[in-house]
Amino acid sequence: MGAGVQVKDTGGGRRRGRRRSRARPMAEINVTPFVDVMLVLLIIFMVAAPLMTVGVPVELPKTAAGALPGEDEEPLSVTLTAEGDIQIMTTSVPREELISRLQAIASERASDRVFLRADGSIPYAQVMEVMGALNAGGFANVGLVTDTGGPALDGGDQPASDG
Repeated sequence: MGAGVQVKDTGGGRRRGRRRSRARPMAEINVTPFVDVMLVLLIIFMVAAPLMTVGVPVELPKTAAGALPGEDEEPLSVTLTAEGDIQIMTTSVPREELISRLQAIASERASDRVFLRADGSIPYAQVMEVMGALNAGGFANVGLVTDTGGPALDGGDQPASDG
């Protein structure tokens, strides 16, 4: 009976060509959960940050004390006139005495801020000499004073202010 019937192998047993592989550890780090956590933390901090800066409304008591002064001293002003004269505030100073006077003034002042006003016709080299003298005299914070309403970089004039 059944002498000519062939039985097909349906693959229920082991296959010869394929080996069972062991589970190898992954060599790559999965950053997706890390990114998810960081995005959630970012959203939490974005929502919580404005809430932390809100102050509690309080009615402060009134006192006779004045406000704290913003600047105790009048800013020092050095002027270079069109004739080449140098003035500290309103006092004319010879060029050779400028550094020694500035050092004396710097030793008495708490602030190292100075405003330099120079006439527009003065050569750039003379302005730089005075700035070097200011630095040598102990004033490292130099502000250059200008007027508004000058020419713009695009060639047009800026409207003059009435101030």
